[in-house]
Amino acid sequence: MTLGLGLDTGGTYTDAAIIDLSNNEVLYCTKSHTTREDLSIGLRNVMMQIPEKYIPQIGVVSLSSTLATNSVVEGKGCRVALICIGSDYDNSVSSDYSIVISGGHDLHGAESKPLDVEAARKFLNEIKDKVDGISINGFLSVRNPEHENRIKDLAKSIMDVPVVCGHELSSGLGFNERTSTSIMNARLIPIIDDLIKSVKSVMIQLKIHAPLMIVRGDGSMMGEEIARERPVETIISGPAASLIGAMVLTGHKDAIVMDMGGTTTDIGILRNGRPRLDPEGAVIGGKRTRVLAADIETSGIGGDSRILVNGPNMILSSLRVMPVCLACNEWECVRDYYSKLSQIKSKPTPPALGVDNIVLDSEMFRTLRIPKDERTITPTDLCLLNLLKDRPYSLNEAGEILDIHPMNFNVHKLESLGYLQRIGVTPTDILHAEGSYSEFCAEGSKAAVSYLADRQGITFDRFIELAKEKIKYKLCIELLKVIYHEEGCYELSDIAENMIRKAIFHRDGVDYSCSIKVNQPIIGIGAPSGVYIRWVGEAFGTDVIIHKYSGVGNAIGAITSSISEVLDILIKPAVLGSTESKVEVFSKMGNAVFDTMDEALRSAEEAGRKYVREAIDRSGAEDVSIDTEIERKTFKYGNSKDYGDDNPLVEIHMKIRAAGKPKQFR
Repeated sequence: MTLGLGLDTGGTYTDAAIIDLSNNEVLYCTKSHTTREDLSIGLRNVMMQIPEKYIPQIGVVSLSSTLATNSVVEGKGCRVALICIGSDYDNSVSSDYSIVISGGHDLHGAESKPLDVEAARKFLNEIKDKVDGISINGFLSVRNPEHENRIKDLAKSIMDVPVVCGHELSSGLGFNERTSTSIMNARLIPIIDDLIKSVKSVMIQLKIHAPLMIVRGDGSMMGEEIARERPVETIISGPAASLIGAMVLTGHKDAIVMDMGGTTTDIGILRNGRPRLDPEGAVIGGKRTRVLAADIETSGIGGDSRILVNGPNMILSSLRVMPVCLACNEWECVRDYYSKLSQIKSKPTPPALGVDNIVLDSEMFRTLRIPKDERTITPTDLCLLNLLKDRPYSLNEAGEILDIHPMNFNVHKLESLGYLQRIGVTPTDILHAEGSYSEFCAEGSKAAVSYLADRQGITFDRFIELAKEKIKYKLCIELLKVIYHEEGCYELSDIAENMIRKAIFHRDGVDYSCSIKVNQPIIGIGAPSGVYIRWVGEAFGTDVIIHKYSGVGNAIGAITSSISEVLDILIKPAVLGSTESKVEVFSKMGNAVFDTMDEALRSAEEAGRKYVREAIDRSGAEDVSIDTEIERKTFKYGNSKDYGDDNPLVEIHMKIRAAGKPKQFR
């Protein structure tokens, strides 16, 4: 029996699952808190929990991770030099050093300007030992990568650093998007390399002799060698793994998947056993990339989302906090504080104060870590962090102990930097307070919810009812956004919002009613999904499937996916509509011209199959299958009838996909 070990680092927990690869049976699963400052710590913690009896049978390890996504959003990474050929770049993703040199090609792959090799040589010598990676991007290099390849060879002869070309990552047009992707990729190389080394060091310690695979953003696997070269492809790998895990656990190939964790809820769609992909490329941190990835909608609501009250208003915030019920389980001092919370007189909050700056008496704080360079924060904030190292305090308590007014603490900044964590009321506390969930300390949740209800001027039961409605409405709206995405993006008008509210809560109006039926089942992934996702199914009259191992669905998806390599080839007549003209072929392999369409198709497919076969072999795949998809695009004149094959051919898109399993899958 050969086993697989799936690993996933989420925003709150790092999961591990042991799978029997012959039948995808889950033999063991466990969790550990994600250590955001160093993901390798959480991975080590969770891997060390694996029972010793499984270790000798592990034949493959696969990892999905939030590291690439978080690093791009936070602007982390190594020093990168950018060389643009034939066009300037809009700098939507910044580099440390950059130059624009002459060169580039036209739409037919012909050289538009000679390549200025000497300018590149001078630049590379100037930045030697100043950068850790180089990004090279030529104008229309997807039509002819010759200039990029020449500068790459030159860079490698001068500097011993990773070099990334835009055409290697994407075959789509869009110079700025391709350049952004290339810069991101170069920045991520040492970060992913460190993560891979950390996982492999634990594997060596545990004597796990198996290859390490990494999950791509489209849900497929790649070998560690490929991941080190193209780490940008691991963007959105965690949510993509949840889609694969949902399919494996339930057997449903067409479904909506809602992965609800402590921090966020990720929503995606399965179509015929594959994640629905974003055809334009993933958007990360507001920046469009050319990374082929699952079309995922991420919403800032999870089991640990903050619930607060400001005057008469209840607010569901995207800030992740530690649930009161969990904190009461961990610290006796916290239980004591909440047992006396009703004796604290509530103070009004200034109406103009932003949500992030509001601190309630029902909230406490704890230190997550002290900054390595203590000069990056104020002495006042450093005093606060040192006080909260040993145990949590409310902000008023901390102020009294330190003799510092609470308004002088930069709580929001310390939270955003990951130094401080708030303890407060969450959706998890709402379930504990009403008695529908009882894993942790319900008494603490009841005390905190009672305080907020009094502050809002409503009853305890009414507060719980309103909180549940807010959570349900938020999740339902996020689901509808994903469904609407296939038909375009829409802004909600007042009329539409009224109709949706009636549909979600099944409330009839005086003059009209409204209902919405979702046609696909919803698969819930993540520990909190067993309760919250069922609310969505009830609202939209569809089945909700919660598997007993849904809490580790991402880790299961990580280890049950397939290795995949895809090559896109563009084939088009040199003269539109002519059956006599030469035929041009463009791909990351280069460009070529043929006398006939049949010759072009035959040669492109033969070369493409060889290319994907060699690429997938580098990831250590076996039982490889290679499929070719061909899409013909023809030109139609106005409203004239469709002449079928007689319509002038514009272009042919050929997609060659190789898929297989790691050699250790037995």
